[in-house]
Amino acid sequence: MRTNTHIEMKSESGEWVKALAPVIVSASRATDIPAFYADSFFRGLDRGYTLWVNPYNGKPSYVSYANTRFMVFWSKNPKPLLPYLPRLKDRGIGFYIQFTLNDYEEEELEPNVPPIQDRIDTFRRIVDQYGVGRVVWRFDPLILTDKIDMDGLLGKIRKIGLQLCGYTEKLVFSYADIAGYRKVGANLRNAGVSFYEWTESQMKDFADGLSKLNDAELHLELATCAESVSLEQFGIQHNRCIDPALIGRLAPDDPALQLWLFGASKDKGQRKACGCILSKDIGAYNTCPHGCLYCYANNSPQSAVRNYNALTLLR
Repeated sequence: MRTNTHIEMKSESGEWVKALAPVIVSASRATDIPAFYADSFFRGLDRGYTLWVNPYNGKPSYVSYANTRFMVFWSKNPKPLLPYLPRLKDRGIGFYIQFTLNDYEEEELEPNVPPIQDRIDTFRRIVDQYGVGRVVWRFDPLILTDKIDMDGLLGKIRKIGLQLCGYTEKLVFSYADIAGYRKVGANLRNAGVSFYEWTESQMKDFADGLSKLNDAELHLELATCAESVSLEQFGIQHNRCIDPALIGRLAPDDPALQLWLFGASKDKGQRKACGCILSKDIGAYNTCPHGCLYCYANNSPQSAVRNYNALTLLR
């Protein structure tokens, strides 16, 4: 079983400190580092470490890149990342991008993301440059409102999916869990959005419709993210967003990474239904100014913008 190790390293101040030295870095489930913090992130990579603040207890700790062999980026707008990606190759570090490409433009649920066509163009541009498999399409979360029903969601997926044919192998999705996050419901209500919780029956009905759409037109691998509901009867698997199979395929010439992947353990710090292997996530909650009304990672869109304007996330 593989785990992240600690090392002794010297900080910029000259002090010797203890640092976590992960093999795989996740950047990040908690905020959109590619869209808003790419420069800070790569300054830390050049320096050799990031000073990360624990989102639960507020304590800072050092994350060293001395052992890092692979990075998984999460973003709704990875375009600002493009100038920096060649620097990963120079360091022998592999990557792929979990690209959340939703279409809630008309409903204004994601008020500060670029227009949908711009994001599709960014997706295609990255794949043209780095190859199929480097970008995974996520439609996440699927949300039901008085203006969006299941047929509407399927139509949105079809519209994007047809433009990504040949550019992605997989569609990863999740159902919005609003009841599990009190602040999400409050933010939606404050914005005047009438929303509905998914029932298990609705989840299966939607999965059936998505599977039929996929068989007829999209021809993608379908998977859910951290969903406990079983949809295997519709050909839909449970995803591993930090995925050892994909990492191994994208880094075939890195024997040290291949060896580490062979015994990599499940990330116990994630939700019970999460299938990800161990990585180190270096984001912080309440720092993403996309303003998505359903976001669980921000207390509110306004507080996230204030933090973005006031703080350097990755120090």
